[in-house]
Amino acid sequence: MARAIWTGAISFGLVSIPVGLFSATEDHTIHFHQFERGTSDRIRYQRVNERTGKEVEYSDIVKGREVGGGDYVLVEPDELADIAPGRSRTIDITTFVDLDEIDPIFFQKTYWLAPTDEQYARPYALLREAMTRTNRAGIATFVMRGKEYLTALRADGDALALETLFFADEIRDRSTLDLPGGASAEGAPKKGKELDMATGLIEAMSGEWKPDEFRDTYTERVEKLIEDKHKGREVVREAEPAEPTAMSDLIAALERSVADARGGGKSQQKKGEQKKGEKAKKGKPATDGAPDLSELSKSELVALARELDVKGRSSMSRPKLEKAVAAASGATQERRRKAS
Repeated sequence: MARAIWTGAISFGLVSIPVGLFSATEDHTIHFHQFERGTSDRIRYQRVNERTGKEVEYSDIVKGREVGGGDYVLVEPDELADIAPGRSRTIDITTFVDLDEIDPIFFQKTYWLAPTDEQYARPYALLREAMTRTNRAGIATFVMRGKEYLTALRADGDALALETLFFADEIRDRSTLDLPGGASAEGAPKKGKELDMATGLIEAMSGEWKPDEFRDTYTERVEKLIEDKHKGREVVREAEPAEPTAMSDLIAALERSVADARGGGKSQQKKGEQKKGEKAKKGKPATDGAPDLSELSKSELVALARELDVKGRSSMSRPKLEKAVAAASGATQERRRKAS
């Protein structure tokens, strides 16, 4: 059974429900040690006095905050401990808000809350169902591991989830970014073909949220890199990303994207036929009546892979994508041959 990282109680009004707090997520990041190149010698860090060059014991280190002009205020660990907030025993809900009103930018980390004993299951379920019915989240602050958190409690299926939130002053003002203006600003998108096609592309690519279809492909590539190096296999560099779409090509790119997203794949077929005709003129006809995949861009290969239902296509390099499309196309042709 999972071990709670905090135990206490949810309190709202005069109702108190003893609960345990459990992490809802886990980090799969691959961590490395450091070595000196060409040796098997580990690299270790030392706490060194930059003036004397001598190592300093951890117990002799204090914290310092710069106050301007190169001056620092030094603070002892005991002084910080004296003003640190004490561990919370309860999560006191002060108000309930509409869950949809909380901007996702405020969400930080998710935890599960579970009753600590079977006898508390009924009030726990009552709170969960009431929040589900009203689409409300309970807002509260509590202290864990010496840090005060702003939190939102919400219903999530058969469980209560606790979301730690950023405080308002921790959200950066986006007005500091160089962003395009609003709908009335100069250069903003106007009603017209570009906007209609972009809207149509979004609608054509829309579907259900299926998180199981996505995975951390970078971690998988790191694991494969380590395995290949461990077994002495050749390490292949990934292909470069696609070039940005030029403004002069925007309409053409949108038209092809919409056609491909709607499942027709006609733009790719037409382009493949055009490539085949060009090769025939050059004395290099395409084989098997299919377009020469080596002449297609990665985005065009992705569109063909989508049409052929190639799994994992979005994470493939261009060479792998070309091989996968060729294999899938060959398998499709073989099935058709047998069926006929």
